[in-house]
Amino acid sequence: MISAARLFVAALGLAVACNAVAQSPAVSPQEADQAKQQAAQQLVQPLNNQPVWNEIRTGQPQYTSIPGRETNILVQPQGQTWRAVRSPIASLGGMLLAVVLLGLAGYYAWRGPITLHGKKTGRMIERFTPLKRYTHWTMGLTFVALAISGLILTFGKTVLLPLIGSTLFSWLAILAKNVHNFVGPVFSVALIVFIALFVRDNLPRAYDIKWIAKFGGMLDRSGNTHVPSGKFNAGEKALFWGLVVVLCVVLVVTGYILNFPNFNQTRATMQVANVVHMSVALLAIAMACFHIYLGTVGMDGALDAMRTGYVDETWAREHHEYWYNDAKPGKVLAGDVPDTAGQYAS
Repeated sequence: MISAARLFVAALGLAVACNAVAQSPAVSPQEADQAKQQAAQQLVQPLNNQPVWNEIRTGQPQYTSIPGRETNILVQPQGQTWRAVRSPIASLGGMLLAVVLLGLAGYYAWRGPITLHGKKTGRMIERFTPLKRYTHWTMGLTFVALAISGLILTFGKTVLLPLIGSTLFSWLAILAKNVHNFVGPVFSVALIVFIALFVRDNLPRAYDIKWIAKFGGMLDRSGNTHVPSGKFNAGEKALFWGLVVVLCVVLVVTGYILNFPNFNQTRATMQVANVVHMSVALLAIAMACFHIYLGTVGMDGALDAMRTGYVDETWAREHHEYWYNDAKPGKVLAGDVPDTAGQYAS
């Protein structure tokens, strides 16, 4: 005896086949014969809808009464390809982040923070104007928010779900999704302003070659290797052009494609954008770890430069000698640093 469920499936398959014949504006004899075969098969094998699904999964446009781009394609077979490609890329990106973090931890244990050789003079030089500092912090904080929320969306089901359970993870995933969607446009605006403000100081100079050859003395554990540089050294310039100008711009473009599907892009376009966005984001986060490390625990005084806008004369001379030679006429006493700059000299 055929169960109610089997009868329902058979009726559904028969209805699909008949509808294809009835609604199609011009049905060829071959298509009509295929439809009859599908209808007959539902009576013999009610649960076998292979002919129907073979036709649906071709990705070819079918008839629909709802106008719109791709509304006449029920199932896009390339979606399975997207899922198959996305998983190994995420795994490789996760391993890259782990290697970078472990490498920085090992480097800190081996070298420790980069400190000054000379004593602080108490004479301060303005390194960053308030506008540059506010722009940097806006872009930096939004980048961190996007990185954390993006990592939750990428690795949450694998890493967090088994640890915190489905209820808490669902709330966290919803929060991460909304943070990612709404912070992204803010980041894009800050990125444009940041590039405009900092591009001049990051143009390559001939003396950058010497810094690259000695890697800025960062592999000298004694710290005796002194390599003069401009306002930004070659390593910082590489991060500016590679991370900020190239990778972050790609992230913004692909992010807008994913964030606003009403641009009328196809599903295939969004799938490509998703894979590119994820790949570039994981690489960008790995590169940003180097900047965050040196800007916080990796180099004494680096965080104060962006927090207060001012650096001690000794710091400027030891880390950015060429810039110091140009900027030292503008030095001020530590006690004259504006109140908004904090308590750098204390």
